[in-house]
Amino acid sequence: MIELKHPIEAIIFDWAGTTVDYGSRAPANVFLEVFRKNGVEITVAEARGPMGRSKRDHIVAIATLPRVAALWFERYGRTPSDVDIDQMYYDFLPLQKDALAKGTDVIPGVPEAIEKLRSRGLKIGSSTGYARELINIIVPIAASAGYSPEVVVCADDVPTGRPAPWMNFLAAQQLGVYPMDRILVVDDTPIGIEAGLNAGAITVGVTKTGNSLGLSESEVSQLSPADLQSRLAMIESDFRAVGAHFTIQTVADLPDFLL
Repeated sequence: MIELKHPIEAIIFDWAGTTVDYGSRAPANVFLEVFRKNGVEITVAEARGPMGRSKRDHIVAIATLPRVAALWFERYGRTPSDVDIDQMYYDFLPLQKDALAKGTDVIPGVPEAIEKLRSRGLKIGSSTGYARELINIIVPIAASAGYSPEVVVCADDVPTGRPAPWMNFLAAQQLGVYPMDRILVVDDTPIGIEAGLNAGAITVGVTKTGNSLGLSESEVSQLSPADLQSRLAMIESDFRAVGAHFTIQTVADLPDFLL
């Protein structure tokens, strides 16, 4: 149970790995493909590391990793330029659109959880590292499955994406809720938690359905209870290390947790 100084009036949810796309698999796979197209093989861990940032910033973060930068230099005799980054982002967009259209199902239990939270008078907002042209693919898919936040704020709606607080501030403004400690920011990435903290919100890390575990629901079900618990404990520790106030396994747990 959460015990807070002020009552919570609104919740700002992340999208991939938090409310849709169990395991946050759609963007991870596309980053692998974009770098592969340029002759540079990155690992899944490298693809997932910057998750939560705006997608162009995400590409920059991968490209400047020492191992990746060395591979790029070996192939091209130079470090990646802004032109290279722009081209990779240009290549990323259609691949990501296709991946989103095929694989952004709402995570089980999310619509029911949102209904319970709304029944308590809570406003529901959202933010995402996706640009507007990408989230516009996800929103109707989610709506058809019963999830429709009142507010959707994208990385290209603000000057700088996560870990800057601006998306949370804009969502709060559109929801009409302040001060920020009356808002929960719920995210499956440490950088999303940092953005929530930078905004002065109460933060909740999602451990099981998100980027850190990175497994589909079917793959999670195949883990032994001990293995799953061990992995979730490490993910929770990572969230605590960046300052997360609380953690839950899935958004489906939030109504019972938020009493």
